Amino acid sequence: MSSTAYTRPSKPPGPAGERTPPRLGKEVGRIEPKKLGIGLVAGCCLALLTYISFARLFAIYSPVFESTSMVMSNVPPAPAKQDHVLAQQESKAEDEKDPGEDETADRKEPSFAEASITCDENGVDEGFPYARPPVCELTGDVRISPKEKTMFFINPSAVGPFDGNGEKKIRPYARKDDFLLPGVVEVTIKSVSSPVVAPACTRTHNVPAVVFSVAGYTDNFFHDNTDVLIPLFLTTAHLAGEVQFLITNFKPSWVRKFTPILKKLSSYEVIDFDKEDEVHCFRRGHLGLYRDRDLIISPHPTRNPRNYSMVDYNRFLRRAFGLPRDNPAALGEKTGAKPRVLMIERKGTRKLLNLRDVAALCEELGFAVTVAEAGADVRGFAEKVNAADVLLAVHGAGLTNQIFLPTGAVLVQIVPWGKMDWMATNFYGQPARDMRLRYVEYYVSEEETTLKDKYPRDHYVFKNPLAIHAQGWPALADIVMKQDVMVNLTRFKPFLLKALDALQG
Repeated sequence: MSSTAYTRPSKPPGPAGERTPPRLGKEVGRIEPKKLGIGLVAGCCLALLTYISFARLFAIYSPVFESTSMVMSNVPPAPAKQDHVLAQQESKAEDEKDPGEDETADRKEPSFAEASITCDENGVDEGFPYARPPVCELTGDVRISPKEKTMFFINPSAVGPFDGNGEKKIRPYARKDDFLLPGVVEVTIKSVSSPVVAPACTRTHNVPAVVFSVAGYTDNFFHDNTDVLIPLFLTTAHLAGEVQFLITNFKPSWVRKFTPILKKLSSYEVIDFDKEDEVHCFRRGHLGLYRDRDLIISPHPTRNPRNYSMVDYNRFLRRAFGLPRDNPAALGEKTGAKPRVLMIERKGTRKLLNLRDVAALCEELGFAVTVAEAGADVRGFAEKVNAADVLLAVHGAGLTNQIFLPTGAVLVQIVPWGKMDWMATNFYGQPARDMRLRYVEYYVSEEETTLKDKYPRDHYVFKNPLAIHAQGWPALADIVMKQDVMVNLTRFKPFLLKALDALQG
């Protein structure tokens, strides 16, 4: 801010050196003493007021006072030239930038007090077998060099969760699974004392960075959501699109598949971390994603401080894909509308062998039936699901599509044989309730599974199914997950009626 105190004239305008002859002595004698006293008092008051006014004016405009918080609080910040609109949550101080600063030039080095790092490493959740990997948030001068697989953190104090080399290594995939993590690109946060020992910025951003991986179990729709999309929503939804994504283990087909969601969360093109050569500089950086349980978002002081819920995620998805229905159809004599049920057909394992008979039973009970198989066209299938009032399927990733149902719709899960109650409830049942869906589950009997054609009835598969679980996932996948089912229509009918009643309730 430039001072105007020194541009004001120090003397009244007029010819230089010209002086007015003194007349006070001549006039005093003509004034009565009493009037003279009053005049002198008035003149002194006027002089005092004039002095105070000029002193205040000088104080406001003087460079000495220009840096004080009291004065600056009344002065608007200098206009900033920036290459991105800042996130609504960014502070005003963080927004400021020199008017002449180039968009891609290195910005001013932050003060030491700005550098901070916090990591959430409390990955253990009692009752939930999949631990969460660490997640770190950095504030200050963060320089990301994908070529070196490193986030350089200017940290003069050297304080933080670093090893003896001043480093912290994270594989930023939001499921801590010892089997898959070796395939996730490892990214290092390197604490350095000065910008001099960090790579120079080639691109500077005014939005936060979030680095995450799409490795692991992605390309399975359940894991696409539980391991990436829901954690991404949980981590970045509050930024209202003002965030830059850098994706490791980059899969072009995966990015194309979920472009509507990525574009809804970020207003900027994603960066392929694996092929990027430039050094990207940020004021805030985020390595990894926060996650909760599978298809569940619960309140949490650090992972979910804004108290997002799965209902919020459902609403977000409907907006991202342009899905019209927030509520199921209003049924009854006045509307004449039939409840619509979408049956998901499986072509691999856990097929519903008498699917056509079940569809006919649904029609007999008054449902309008659609049968479809979930495929690569996420938007197209999302539209089918959103048009339904009831989603029906055998346990499997297809049930993840409940995320597109209108709030208040019904999910019917057919649970295969093999003590699958924990998986059925935690993977789909409780999530359905958290999404404010009505939930109906049907457990098949020994007579309704094809396992009866492979194993004798005295085998532990029937006598003690928990023995399968005790052998671990390989046994579970090889036995329980490979069965098909053929439901008993008489036994199944009351469950369809229950779904119908739930819609009318």
